[in-house]
Amino acid sequence: QVQLVESGGGLAQPGGSLRLSCAASGSIFSINAITWFRQAPGNQRELVALITHKGVTNYADSVKGRFTISRDNAKNTVYLQMNSLTPEDTAVYSCNGDITDQDGRRRGYWGQGTQVTVSS
Repeated sequence: QVQLVESGGGLAQPGGSLRLSCAASGSIFSINAITWFRQAPGNQRELVALITHKGVTNYADSVKGRFTISRDNAKNTVYLQMNSLTPEDTAVYSCNGDITDQDGRRRGYWGQGTQVTVSS
């Protein structure tokens, strides 16, 4: 059994910062990639950023230069540092893990999501 738990969401003012965490636990053999998604009310879910096991990163154009994704392999945790936040960043942020478990099965796992609200 593998679990992903997000944390760090909340309320931020425009121009402010938040750091989200996505912690993986359970029967993990390897974490191949972690992807952050977000979904605002009435909008489709969109990819925000991803990081592979080799540390290769990719970002949505809307967050490039403002968000940074990083990982702590020892803690099986991925972080999303969000700076210069705008109201358009308001959404539920969820992480998806491409994970191989101890039985050799590879699949995607989702966390429960964390709300980010940017408002003055």
